[in-house]
Amino acid sequence: MPDSLPLLRHLGHVDYAPTLDAMRAFTETRTTDTPDEIWLCEHPPVYTQGVAGLPSHVLDAAGIPVVQTNRGGQVTYHGPGQVVAYPLIDLRRLGIFVKEYVYRLEHAVLKTLETFEITGHRVPGAPGIYVNLADPGGHAALSWPRPDTFAGLGKVAALGIKVSRHCTYHGVALNVDMDLKPFSGINPCGYAALQTVDLATLGVRTDWPTVAQRLGDRLVSHLS
Repeated sequence: MPDSLPLLRHLGHVDYAPTLDAMRAFTETRTTDTPDEIWLCEHPPVYTQGVAGLPSHVLDAAGIPVVQTNRGGQVTYHGPGQVVAYPLIDLRRLGIFVKEYVYRLEHAVLKTLETFEITGHRVPGAPGIYVNLADPGGHAALSWPRPDTFAGLGKVAALGIKVSRHCTYHGVALNVDMDLKPFSGINPCGYAALQTVDLATLGVRTDWPTVAQRLGDRLVSHLS
C-alpha cells in the first residue's frame, strides 16, 4: 500500500492546458498502488469553463483564453497571484465520498485563512469560501440564507472538481494578491455581480509561497 500521506508537489508557474492534460493522464493511468499527490501551482491568465458552464457567463474575455474543461461548476478565472491546488486523491482508499471530500477541501481553505486572521464562510448551494467584507476577521455567522444574496460578501476561494473511478482531479483556487479586474469579465462561478477578493484586498500582507505552503500542508493533513 502507498504511504498514507499525499505527496506535495510545487509546480510553480505553469500553463493551464498542459497541467490539465497531466492531471487527466495521471488519473487515467494510476492504479490502486499509485500514491496520492497534491499539486500546487500558479497559472498565466485564463478563464476555465466547467462542464455545465454557460457561454453567457463569459461577459468580455478581453483576449484572455477561455478553456473548456471537464470539471464541475461554471466559469472562473486563474491568474498570477493565485494559489491553485490540485489534489489527486483516491477517495475509495481514503474511505470517503465526494460530499465529504468537498467539505475537507473547503475546511483546509478555512483553516489556512485562520492563520492570517481571516474568517472564511461557506454559503449553502454555492461551493467555495466567502468573506464578510464588513468584518473579515469576525466570527459571527452569516445571515445570508440563499446563494443569490451575496451583498456584503466577497469570494476568496473557488472550487471545482472532477472524480473519475473514485479518483479526484481539478481542485481549489485561493486568491492571494492578484489583478482582480478579469473577474469583472465573467459571472464568477455563474453568479452575476459576485465580488471576488484576495488576501491583499482584505489587508493581509503575505506572499504566494507562504500561502501555498500553508494550504498545501492543510490539504495533506485533511486528505490523509
